[in-house]
Amino acid sequence: MLTRKQHQLLLYIDDHLRRTGYSPSFDEMKDALELRSKSGIHRLISALEERGFLRRHHHRARALEVLRLPHMGTEAPAASSAGAGFVPAVISQHQTELEGAFSEASVANDRQTVTIPLYGRIAAGLPIEAMQDDSDRIEVPISLLGTGEHYALTVAGDSMIEAGILDGDIAIIRRRETAENGQIIVALIDGQEVTLKKLRRRGSMIALEAANREYETRIFPAERVHIQGRLVALFRQY
Repeated sequence: MLTRKQHQLLLYIDDHLRRTGYSPSFDEMKDALELRSKSGIHRLISALEERGFLRRHHHRARALEVLRLPHMGTEAPAASSAGAGFVPAVISQHQTELEGAFSEASVANDRQTVTIPLYGRIAAGLPIEAMQDDSDRIEVPISLLGTGEHYALTVAGDSMIEAGILDGDIAIIRRRETAENGQIIVALIDGQEVTLKKLRRRGSMIALEAANREYETRIFPAERVHIQGRLVALFRQY
């Protein structure tokens, strides 16, 4: 599920960390992948972070952490580890592949997939806790999950279409109460309304940004917003 360049960059960063103990600079990554600008590296790192392969420590210079590596037989073709906006991982509902670490999930199909709860449509007036019903579950490739507890929600509406998230998509969410700026989160507002939006912190305020120019950014005091998880992948049935 990684592109060739994403795969090359991940292996290069991992190799550099193992050899030197610190992450490569953007110039080093640009040269290793033979890209013309550092903006391409920024996009690749953001995609790897959204997919759960990489973590950035934003308050430390050159601080990248490899969370997991792809399975060599099923990811994009491998490259030498020396090198040579949100991009969602969208897969069909019946596709299964890869392997990886996971927890809090039931295993199916010889460890290729796990089943996680499907709580229903993400919409105003229903906190995640009110939706919890393990009678509905969905199979997900293990590689999309990584560590932690996960659940799925059906997306309602078009507020995130410019991030590639469409009405009816199934969002795969890693349950957590913290997130970095720019990540797409499930936010509970005032203990009542649940929404899928991009997170921006502005001092003591939190901005929830839509990915559709027709929708306004909503800003709240931080104490009114509770993060209930972070988007890690999408399912889309054709």
